[in-house]
Amino acid sequence: MATKVITPANIEERKKLDIRPGDTVRVWQKIEEDKGRFRLQAFEGIIMSHKHGREAGATFTVRKVVDGVGVERTFPLYSPMIDEVERVSRSKVRRAKLYFVRRKAAKEIRRKMRKVMDMREETVSTTTPVTAPNTPPAPVTPEAIATPKE
Repeated sequence: MATKVITPANIEERKKLDIRPGDTVRVWQKIEEDKGRFRLQAFEGIIMSHKHGREAGATFTVRKVVDGVGVERTFPLYSPMIDEVERVSRSKVRRAKLYFVRRKAAKEIRRKMRKVMDMREETVSTTTPVTAPNTPPAPVTPEAIATPKE
């Protein structure tokens, strides 16, 4: 039976890691493809929360938007499956947990959809022909019904 060799996390380096809610980070995670073969996959997004300080069970939640859908992942701070956590940018926030971003993003998407629907209604209303009121429809003749249209 083969044993998996996973590089342990450098605990001292992870303790010194200065990440806070509001930071945009890129988390390089090890993904196992075949037996014993790993590849690195980046997950870049904003840190929504950081829980349990620097203790053994510490976690942080990262959120990103993919194709208009919000994706959140919670990473253990000392996980050996995390190769590297790099800070891309830092934002000043006034909250410890940024859970309100979920509602705010949904509200912005609804507003954009409303604008799109309004634009569609305007284009439909301008392209439909306007007929004079009280005009009778054209009479249907038997010849028009009998001849097939090509």
